[in-house]
Amino acid sequence: MQYSVIVSNVAWMLVYMLVGFGLVKVRKADSAHARSISSILVYVCGSAMIFEAFQRMEYNPDDLRRIGLFYIVTLIIQILMIGVLFLILRRRYAQAKYRILTVAAVLGNVGFLGLPMVRSLFPNEPIVACYSSAFSMDMNLIVFTIGVYMLTHNARYISLRAAVVNPTTLTILVALPLYLLNYHLPEKILEPITLLGRMTTPLCMMVLGMRLAATELKTIFNKPFVYAGCFLKLIVYPLFAYACVYFIPGLDATFKACVLVLCAMPSASIMLSMAEIHQCEQENSAKILLASTLLCTVTVPLILLIL
Repeated sequence: MQYSVIVSNVAWMLVYMLVGFGLVKVRKADSAHARSISSILVYVCGSAMIFEAFQRMEYNPDDLRRIGLFYIVTLIIQILMIGVLFLILRRRYAQAKYRILTVAAVLGNVGFLGLPMVRSLFPNEPIVACYSSAFSMDMNLIVFTIGVYMLTHNARYISLRAAVVNPTTLTILVALPLYLLNYHLPEKILEPITLLGRMTTPLCMMVLGMRLAATELKTIFNKPFVYAGCFLKLIVYPLFAYACVYFIPGLDATFKACVLVLCAMPSASIMLSMAEIHQCEQENSAKILLASTLLCTVTVPLILLIL
């Protein structure tokens, strides 16, 4: 793995973020429009990116086994991390911010940022994009079950339907049969889908830049709680995840590296969305989201040095 690839990817993430930030500051864009762009990201660009990832692969039973194994392993890692934090913080769970801290330390941007990152790090291994898609799928399962319960402390908000019926899962349910049949769309049709998918990271970072422009920078880093959330998500969690897979026999180096890379991504925007829906610690959620995204430009290159 070339360290320069990591640094250049992170640098471009910063550039995209600065574009969104600058557009709002010079009043050529409105931060209120970030929500609309986010919808395009989730329902169009993100789905296109996942679909194209499966279309670029030739069916191979061994690859399918590895994707399924990646899904199971990352699901277990997320549950284990939540369990560890629960044991440490459970006496403070009466305060919603500690429940948010638990969620923020695990839910990561494994799709919009993680998928392009692993793709650029392993350009000759198309399976890594499917790893990211599998991770996104099991993260959605966590979000709408354990995640919602952690946010609300009320089991009635758990939604198995939402855990299954979401853009990521639905896209995989369309893409997977085509992959199993080894059917590839004509390049003239796949090319615009690919283009939409490649818009994901720039748009994601621009949206974050727009949100950042509407926030006073000093207020993001004025709470030790925010630093704690970032430290858990950007340092502790990826190292914990890598330790979980490092000594498992039969897992190849790319498999293990993808676990580390994807777990090192900043907190996921879905955390803020869920906090807003359930009216729970929206301010702390937004601060951890923005701070972890900013700080990951430093932590990701450093954490990946262990590879």
